[in-house]
Amino acid sequence: MPTVILTGPPVPGSPLADELRSLGFDVRPATGPEEAAAVLARVPADQRVGVVDSGFVGHVHALRLALTDPRFDACAVTGALAVQPGARPALDRAVAAAGTAEGDATGATGTATTGASAGTGATATVDAATGAPADATVGTGPVLRDPYAGRLADAVEAGGTAVQRPELGTLVATVPATPAERAEAAAAVASVDDEAVRLRTAVKSRDGFFTTFCVSPYSRYIARWCARRGLTPNQVTTASLITALIAAGCAATGDRWGYVAAGVLLLVSFVLDCTDGQLARYSLQYSTMGAWLDATFDRAKEYSFYAGLALGAARNGDDVWALALGAMILMTCRHVVDFAFNEANHDATANTSPTAALSDKLDSVGWTVWLRRMIILPIGERWAMIAVLTALTTPRIVFYALLVGCAFGALYTTAGRVLRSLTRKAKRTARAAQALADLTDSGPLAELAARLVGRMAPGAGIAAAVIGSAALLWTAWAYDFGGRQVIIAAVLYVLLAGAAVARPLTGALDWLVPPVFRAAEYTTVLILAAKADVPGALPAAFGLIAAVAYHHYDTVYRIRGGTGAPPHWLVRTVGGHEGRVLLTVVLAAVLARDAFPVALTATAVFVALVVLVESIRFWVSSGAPAVHDEGEPA
Repeated sequence: MPTVILTGPPVPGSPLADELRSLGFDVRPATGPEEAAAVLARVPADQRVGVVDSGFVGHVHALRLALTDPRFDACAVTGALAVQPGARPALDRAVAAAGTAEGDATGATGTATTGASAGTGATATVDAATGAPADATVGTGPVLRDPYAGRLADAVEAGGTAVQRPELGTLVATVPATPAERAEAAAAVASVDDEAVRLRTAVKSRDGFFTTFCVSPYSRYIARWCARRGLTPNQVTTASLITALIAAGCAATGDRWGYVAAGVLLLVSFVLDCTDGQLARYSLQYSTMGAWLDATFDRAKEYSFYAGLALGAARNGDDVWALALGAMILMTCRHVVDFAFNEANHDATANTSPTAALSDKLDSVGWTVWLRRMIILPIGERWAMIAVLTALTTPRIVFYALLVGCAFGALYTTAGRVLRSLTRKAKRTARAAQALADLTDSGPLAELAARLVGRMAPGAGIAAAVIGSAALLWTAWAYDFGGRQVIIAAVLYVLLAGAAVARPLTGALDWLVPPVFRAAEYTTVLILAAKADVPGALPAAFGLIAAVAYHHYDTVYRIRGGTGAPPHWLVRTVGGHEGRVLLTVVLAAVLARDAFPVALTATAVFVALVVLVESIRFWVSSGAPAVHDEGEPA
């Protein structure tokens, strides 16, 4: 059980100790810094420990934010500080220093002339630890003017440990110095509904129109219901996945009742998908496992539903596997554009962009904000569209609408980001360049090619990527299945893939290199599977792309969690994007058409096993980041 050290003389009538116990803490009193140090020494180093001033007045949720958030090693609000084991040495040093200061202070006379009475020579008793007048009281207990927990937080931060200080908004967290201030703080607490704030902040501040107005108004209450019954976000996330898989199974029946049930269940799955994040924010139940589940299950749900629609259509004699593959490729590449742009620019220094200024101006007009969020078809609008069209139309129409809508959204967002990149003249950091290099997923062949080619001119990375990808895709499309020309184009792609990463990706448009490579690899597999024109080729290609896409999403979320990309041996083992492209092209050339689906399936199983085993190992390890994804980018 985590421990809170309640410092300072108790305040009669204060509910603070009971509030801390309601948050799951073992409360141990300590009247001063020396006693606090002794209590801290008895707390195991592998436990969360907090320090709260006994004079604290504030909302319970303010304490919850400061003391229970697992994402940060140290977190504080006025009058309260909590650290996890990673920051425990910093807290130990701060407490020891405070105890030393108290010992020095007690060696003095114990009295001092206050500023208020210096002119008359009057004296006042001084608190030995803080120098505050000891006769500043609330009830019969003294209240420190210099909160002990606040001084510890400053000392921990000064020692080099980052201290998270959550924004409280209308919530109150203070340590009053006088009875009048305490009464005023208590009135401020009473004037704000703690539970209403907690519910409101459980919902993301930036979300799509459908999610904001059609789901969140009631899903937040489902989240609270789950919290009060001890359910965890991971359990809700799993329920969402199971619901979506059942929906995919219903769609696979190919019957109208199945399509209607699939549409309804997909919406239920999305409501649960919103609820799990709201439950995590409501109860601060962030976890490493939750990060992994939330990062991967959305894609698993959506792409499984695509497969269900394709299977249902096949039962009715309509082959839409190529459309399902196209939708999956488009969505994955669109997300890579979002991730790569954000990683390249979130810590870059740049001049003011006219495009960004125009965007900010449009954001000041209320209705344009919602319109711009809707037209890019974010996850809420997208799932609603898929659900309604599944229930009312056919899988082919669903995929046509999905491809058109997502293509428009991708073009809209990518064009705006290209304009920003060309006008901002951003100076990117080494961290950003490394993140982009990791997102390219370059394997041993590209590394060898990079050494052979040598460093290219600045900004040549995106040119090499575009030329190599365009040549490969055109050749695969224009020539016969298994043609020698496609092998030559694949070799050229390998060489240019190495040239693209031969120097750091710091150019204005180098953030486009990862999505260009994703589009080239995925689309090559799609084209070859379609040209094979044998049963099972397209479903096998769907499985291969799904396995590789999981690897790429896993890379993204590791980088976003601050832990870096997957180990390089993993990238080497699965060949890198250029190795997989060359392998697929060679298999198409040397195998009979009937054997090509088997080869794709075997490759898919191998990639899936390798990346899943390593991914599961990482996300359940102690080194994984305790984050909770706030939702996919627009």
